[in-house]
Amino acid sequence: MTDGWIVITGASAGIGRAVAERFLKKGRRVALLARRTDRFAGLAGDFGSDRVRALAVDVRDRPAVEQAFAALDGIDVLVNNAGLSLGLGPLDDGDPDAWQTMLDTNIAGLLACTRAALPGMREAGAGHVVNIGSLAAEYAFYGGNVYAASKAFVHHLSANLRADVQGSGIRVTCVAPGMVRSEFALVRFGGDQAKADALYEGISPLTPDDVADTVLWACETPAHVNVNYVELMSVDQPFGLALSRAAQERNTQ
Repeated sequence: MTDGWIVITGASAGIGRAVAERFLKKGRRVALLARRTDRFAGLAGDFGSDRVRALAVDVRDRPAVEQAFAALDGIDVLVNNAGLSLGLGPLDDGDPDAWQTMLDTNIAGLLACTRAALPGMREAGAGHVVNIGSLAAEYAFYGGNVYAASKAFVHHLSANLRADVQGSGIRVTCVAPGMVRSEFALVRFGGDQAKADALYEGISPLTPDDVADTVLWACETPAHVNVNYVELMSVDQPFGLALSRAAQERNTQ
């Protein structure tokens, strides 16, 4: 890596915030994309305003994404972390508006950011795209439907992007975590803390720091090494979502 920017989407909390802190502690310049930039004041104070650039960007807004990336003088790493899950019920009881939000964020937003970053990476002959996937893409669970399918897209796109950039010096990694305790579940349940907490009953889930450590490791491997795919989960978590179907159905009520 050079002294180019580390660009992280969905960086205001959870995994994105933890990844930002890892790279800042390494002395890197970090561009933080999120809708809530007020949360970044502490990072700028701790690490210096010259190394932290907060950009109020919703990844669903493609022109805003393109404008933000064009303002950055060289990108070393793009971490496509912005994503969300809404609801946990069967498809026939799903909310089409929630589906569209997930598709626009998890798929279209990732595509917009990746497309904006790649030309500069190709010109530099180096760069790294890290996509945050999910265990949900690989192991079916009750209520996963649209969210899981959107993450399956991320996994397959990562593999195909790797084929697209072969020989360019650009690397592509997909990191697929299992259950992570963060604001993710709170968003899924519309701010209902009790339902969010119920997801983690009986297990010690991953933390955002666990995932951030994996991202940093993949980026710090030698330039000739491409870490294609990493799957990680808590030692307490079975394959798929830990909750039983009955417990999940209670959470949707």
